[in-house]
Amino acid sequence: MPADIGAIEQRIGAASTFGAQVDLLFEAMGDFGFDALIYDYTPARYDLTGTQMLPTVLELRNVDAAMRDYWVERGYIRLDPVQKVALGTTRPFVWNYDKRASTLIRAFMNEDSAPVAAFLAERGLSAGVTVPVHMPGGDYATITGIRCGDGRFAERDAPACLGDFSLLAHIFQNAASTALRDDRRLEGLPRLTARERECLRHAAEGLSAKEISRALGRSVPTVVMHLNAAMRKLEAKNRTQAAVRAARLRLLD
Repeated sequence: MPADIGAIEQRIGAASTFGAQVDLLFEAMGDFGFDALIYDYTPARYDLTGTQMLPTVLELRNVDAAMRDYWVERGYIRLDPVQKVALGTTRPFVWNYDKRASTLIRAFMNEDSAPVAAFLAERGLSAGVTVPVHMPGGDYATITGIRCGDGRFAERDAPACLGDFSLLAHIFQNAASTALRDDRRLEGLPRLTARERECLRHAAEGLSAKEISRALGRSVPTVVMHLNAAMRKLEAKNRTQAAVRAARLRLLD
């Protein structure tokens, strides 16, 4: 365990940007023997159709930047056995893409996941430890540590640090939550104006446009304009769907 977890938490909380906070996490992970970090965050695990959402933030340390294109733009994250395990558990776990290894991802390794395995194998990232972080608001992150090119490390040494690494991961996520919300790489999310959010919050409570106009002291046409704008941005069919989608994406906070 890092020598002073309290000091690490304070340093992470005091860092000026989310990227700087991730740098501090990566530095602390070195005490466990990890030399690569993969961090992803999404405001909800699934969209309204039940499809796994692509991460809105993906931070990599000592990992080929091409992973960003493959996992996000090409959707590899939806084929990744590590993600399939992480979506369904709150426990940290060891994983190994070696077909001879008996780790939790083995049940999800198939033809669909073969491109994922190949990408990771080519870069020495075939084994690691992942901590899923499922937050009360429904947002979701995974924090993964890897020792590059050492598949044996994950199963030989990493299990001994699962508890401490999980604690570090959760402390990081808690300390970094404010900076993460302010990080505008959540650009993939629709940007609602303050008035659009306000109107949607009332709509989510079941108020009609006329009732919202009275609550806000605005005309009905103005309220309708804000609600319609929010619907377009959220690609929603109606106000109810817009309110639900905005809530799931944590755009009403």
